Amino acid sequence: MRIDKYLWCIRVYKTRNIATVACKKGHVKINAANIKPSKEIFGNELLLVRKNQINYQYKVLDLPESRVGAKIVDLYRKDVTPKEAFEKNEMLKFAKDHYRKRGTGRPTKKDRRDIEDYTDEDIETQND
Repeated sequence: MRIDKYLWCIRVYKTRNIATVACKKGHVKINAANIKPSKEIFGNELLLVRKNQINYQYKVLDLPESRVGAKIVDLYRKDVTPKEAFEKNEMLKFAKDHYRKRGTGRPTKKDRRDIEDYTDEDIETQND
């Protein structure tokens, strides 16, 4: 079975076209090697899929005949993604929120003065 079809069948991607584009961009790897969408896949291979800034790892257990329901997807793949990948994504969210709240717009004069004061202090400490 083609890798793009497999990823569509086990519901990693919503459409087969999206799975094909992901393979072409290098977001899908088999045993840490870049692949083409037409690559044939067999059992017991390790897939690395980069989606939403997370590197998911799946072990191929079996090949489905066609697209399967969400409840029985685990018969065809085993998710072996390390927990650190999800924790890293959570930390990234916190880092973005800490810098500037979403929707607050451009910095005000006070914000710019605070930023300038902070950067000026850094320059003075480096010169000493």
